[in-house]
Amino acid sequence: MKISLIVTTYNWKEALEVSLFSAFKQTNLPYEIIVADDGSKQDTARLVARIADNAPVPIIHSWQEDKGFRLARSRNRAIARTNGDYIVLLDGDIILEKHFIEDHRKFARPGYFIQGTRVLLNERLSAEVLKKKAMVATFCKTGVENKKNCLRSNLLARLFSFRSSSLTGIKTCNFAFLKKDAVAVNGFNEDFIGWGREDSEFTVRLLNRGMKRQNMKFNGLAYHLYHPMNDRDRLDTNDKILRNTISRKRTWCEKGIDQYLT
Repeated sequence: MKISLIVTTYNWKEALEVSLFSAFKQTNLPYEIIVADDGSKQDTARLVARIADNAPVPIIHSWQEDKGFRLARSRNRAIARTNGDYIVLLDGDIILEKHFIEDHRKFARPGYFIQGTRVLLNERLSAEVLKKKAMVATFCKTGVENKKNCLRSNLLARLFSFRSSSLTGIKTCNFAFLKKDAVAVNGFNEDFIGWGREDSEFTVRLLNRGMKRQNMKFNGLAYHLYHPMNDRDRLDTNDKILRNTISRKRTWCEKGIDQYLT
């Protein structure tokens, strides 16, 4: 199975650099990496080009013009450019534990999408990681807001990973699915502009189509760097789109990934 890692970014090249470096140190490398860039400045493009020259896997920079927060569109364009069978979504402010891809491969199965778990780092620890350009040991370390998520254990993963049909805790900063399943629901809904709910609405359509949710615990660790909260001015509008998808039991969005597929 070919795993395509999609890393979203917007004008934070320092975090993106550390995230990409962590992807190169995996026990099981991804087949390729797509940087889904929602309109970053030219310095990000230069960084990606420099890193790609010496990367152990192909890196594709999928850039779109900056017209505000358009994460759904950026992800659709990136997914359309993948050559893999399986997609792992990651935010560009996430650092990977070295078994991250190996764990996602282990949990991947037809008919399921995977919701991973993240470790929240505070501002001080995040600054330390960015300065060293590498993750530091975190278990029981000051600066980790949810220490239990720092523990990687195959035994605990087997015991505590669970299936669910709930939207609670859905976050696509550590999220995986078969590419064909994303295409079957037409990817992310590009009616979502601004922060919020595009991940939940995408998940609703997967569930409505008969997919099952698998929560991966104590495996696939993802360390989330601290950053200020995003602007939520469009949240009320996005909530209405989500409610409409739920009430109408939609499995398809009109403005999605099909426009980028050949």
